Amino acid sequence: MPKRLLKYKNYDVHSITTVADERRNANIVTWLTQTAMGGKVLAVALFKVDYTIELVRESGMLNVNLLGVDQTHLIRKLGQQSGRQKDKFRNLPHALDTRGCPYLTEAIGYAQCRVLHSTDAGDHELFICAVEKQVVLHPDKKVMTYRFLKEKKLIRG
Repeated sequence: MPKRLLKYKNYDVHSITTVADERRNANIVTWLTQTAMGGKVLAVALFKVDYTIELVRESGMLNVNLLGVDQTHLIRKLGQQSGRQKDKFRNLPHALDTRGCPYLTEAIGYAQCRVLHSTDAGDHELFICAVEKQVVLHPDKKVMTYRFLKEKKLIRG
């Protein structure tokens, strides 16, 4: 019998994209939740050692890209290597929103967010974000989940 209750939870898989002073990055996030009715506020947990968190702290903006099951190649590219020395956007289909913040054009869609505040959350920092705009790009795609990644043996867990 498993010892951890939270192992039963299944999380959607997202990429957080951000920019600060022309430096940009993207990573993989599963710990994200809506915290207000109508999708107006999100809580996003970012790992404290990631490059993305530095840029989000500096710019106060990010895009939450909901990934589809056809985007499994992004797990390694965006989630298992650092963007400090490598441009993760090279050969990655993306565009810029009106703020100049990148979003992934092959994602199911993205939410444009502005950071309201953040708080310590152990090895992560929790960013509370106002959702300024939601865009659905590919409504027929199937959402990638944590369980899907485990079943495909793309992650351990």
